[in-house]
Amino acid sequence: MKTIKLFFGFALSTLLLTSCYTEEVIVNDFDNQSAISLNQLLGSYELWYVDINQTLGPGETPFLQIAFTVSFRNGVVYANNNLVGFGNQGNGFGVDVGTYDAYNMILDIYHDIDGYETFDVYQIDNNTIELYNPFNDTSYFLNGYQRQNFDYDYVFYDNIHYFLQEYEAWEKTYTSEMGVLNEFDSENYLQFLAGGNDSEFRSSQDVNIGNPYNIYWDYSGVYGVGNMSNNMYLKTLTLDYDFFDNEFFELSVINDQRIQLYHPTSDTIYEFTGRGYIQFLRETDAQGRNLKGTNELKKRKQKTAKKDNPRVNTRS
Repeated sequence: MKTIKLFFGFALSTLLLTSCYTEEVIVNDFDNQSAISLNQLLGSYELWYVDINQTLGPGETPFLQIAFTVSFRNGVVYANNNLVGFGNQGNGFGVDVGTYDAYNMILDIYHDIDGYETFDVYQIDNNTIELYNPFNDTSYFLNGYQRQNFDYDYVFYDNIHYFLQEYEAWEKTYTSEMGVLNEFDSENYLQFLAGGNDSEFRSSQDVNIGNPYNIYWDYSGVYGVGNMSNNMYLKTLTLDYDFFDNEFFELSVINDQRIQLYHPTSDTIYEFTGRGYIQFLRETDAQGRNLKGTNELKKRKQKTAKKDNPRVNTRS
């Protein structure tokens, strides 16, 4: 995660929060007979932000569903799938996830895990393109940025619940001396699960477990991350334990592997350190294990209601 707070953050925030593509805009493309080639168009921006909430159609393209950004550089596709290292990994481009061919406004991608996908490419405006997958009738909308004016911090904090899912476990490594004794003092590990309803957590009172896969999880429940007014970098975290009361915290990020939880009820500060980093490519980790004991792949969830895609499949 880049710690530099860029001046251009407000512009990106506004675009991410307010961008909206109507059916009329989609049908009447900006200039799909561009004077430049598709390769030049894809290379005109270093990063293409996947605006997941504008997706149209019933299907999903897995590698786009998990990507925050994609980049097209000299026949290689790069993606930022993780928030750990976001803005630094691969000099900001992310990791190499496959190769591509671009011709006649058709983009063929050969993903390292998902295999072959093909898209019709439409230019919506000066920095927005649509990738239409004719095989699942679904369109993804990508906004173009250069690395120096892309607000990595905004995207990180706007999606921080995915960051919590990028470690197999979070180990409590610090408890402040000040603060009232409380039940949460006994909780030493937390886990935030990917997949499913995207809001399940587990906790454990185990001590000094070297391998996070050996942790015995005592409790489970659902969790929620919320915003604090006038402070993008401070969040709320609520742990709703099954059969127990909720625990409420103010959540801040110290670095890419450490978070701080302030427990206002007891006035106690805890620090948790991530153990077992998961590099998301699709539904398995680097060792081929199913993520968090589930067959669900980690993916970004579309917050807006699914809408039919007005795009006509010209390849059928």
